[in-house]
Order: sequence, then structure tokens, then C-alpha cells
Amino acid sequence: MIRLLHKVPSSIIFACSGGPDSMAALDFLCNSKRKVEVCHFNHGTERSELFENVVKEFCNSRGLDLHVGNISRDRHKRESLEEYWRNERLDFFFSFSKPVVTAHNLDDVCEWWVFTSLHGNPRLIPSKNKNILRPFLLTKKADLERYCNSRDLRFEIDPCNSEDRYMRSFIRNNMIEDCLKVNPGFYKVMSKKLISETSG
Repeated sequence: MIRLLHKVPSSIIFACSGGPDSMAALDFLCNSKRKVEVCHFNHGTERSELFENVVKEFCNSRGLDLHVGNISRDRHKRESLEEYWRNERLDFFFSFSKPVVTAHNLDDVCEWWVFTSLHGNPRLIPSKNKNILRPFLLTKKADLERYCNSRDLRFEIDPCNSEDRYMRSFIRNNMIEDCLKVNPGFYKVMSKKLISETSG
């Protein structure tokens, strides 16, 4: 079941990676009465063109305007590769005057909370960051994947998701299952915290 944390404006730009989460969220929003444009950030990796083509194909089939961003600078010495990509994506998203909606979901919330907790400062992913909106934070990744498959939507899987050299992937692949053993209600706890923080 897709649950929205807050209302989505009537005119938006949706940030679509071409993965199952964002393809499901994009299709969901396109089936509403909203005016949807799409933006996609090309990270310049070996598989980036595949992801971009998935998004282009969907946009062409629905008559949606597509904005594509690319890496614009060299990586700073102190930036990890993850930080570099994230910072470049954010700069691209911030360049739009309209609200930019992402498909960040409840699994992302849990992974980020574990990551920040281990660094001594547990935090939730904010539902808003300047013009960036994250309304899908209450929806589990599995629900987005089920939606994607039920609609027979084309998507690509990022191989980086299975590589433990990236910290978020390491947490996802090696730690979340144990967190659920310690607290089977982990996802519910994070959902309640999100709702409380947003309504407060």
C-alpha cells in the first residue's frame, strides 16, 4: 500500500532514477490529477545510459517533459563517492523553481536513522528540504516494488545496491535484518516518529 506523509502539490517535477521505487512513485503520481514533469540525474557511470533510457521511454509514452542533469564538477578530495553524487543531485534539484518530489521511502528512513545513529546523531530524513519534497517516506520499498510489478513497469536495478563498499548498501544488506530481530516493530516506530515530527 502506498501511503503519503503529506500532500503533493498540483504541479511538480518528479525526480526519477529509473529504479523500481521511483518508477512506481512516478506512475502513481501520473495517475492523479497533478501536472507532472520529470527530472533525471545522470551520474556518468557505466549503466547510467540504461537508467536514463528507462525514464525517457516512460516520459515519451506519457507525453511528459523530461529534464536531464549531469555531473558538473570534479570530486573534492574530502567527498566520498556517495557524497559527491548526492551533492551533485541536490544542486540539480535545487535549480528548479517548482517543487521536486522524490521517491525516498520508509526503508531509506530506517537505513538513514541507523547510519546517523552510529555516528552519534540519530536523525530522520526530512520530509522537506528547500524545494525538495519526500511524500513517500511512510511507504515501504516492498510496496513500491509490488506496485511496479503489478503495473508491469520497466525499470533497472542499480548494481551499487548490492555492493557493500557503499555504506548505505552495507547497512541495507547486512544490518537492517538484525535490527528487525532486535525490534520487529522498527518500521512502525520510524513511521510514528515521522508522523509526529511532521505534524509537530
